[in-house]
Amino acid sequence: MLINEIGKSIKLRRKALKITQTDLSQLANISINTLYKIERGQTNPTIDVIEKITNVLGLEIILAVKKISTNPISWENCEFIEIENLQV
Repeated sequence: MLINEIGKSIKLRRKALKITQTDLSQLANISINTLYKIERGQTNPTIDVIEKITNVLGLEIILAVKKISTNPISWENCEFIEIENLQV
């Protein structure tokens, strides 16, 4: 999962620079709890939070977008089920 890899990269870089979680959280202006969860892959941080952390650690964020198919959607391969007595 991507969030686990991001957290692992942040933790490895932080340790390589010999920065504590407390120091990094203060330098990045985020809570220690947020950093703790990011490093363990337990939260989905915003790009802004990741940018704050990577700026302190001297890392770069690179965004790769998957190619989107231009083929039209075909309903032939879809399966529909009937729902009875649906109450809204």
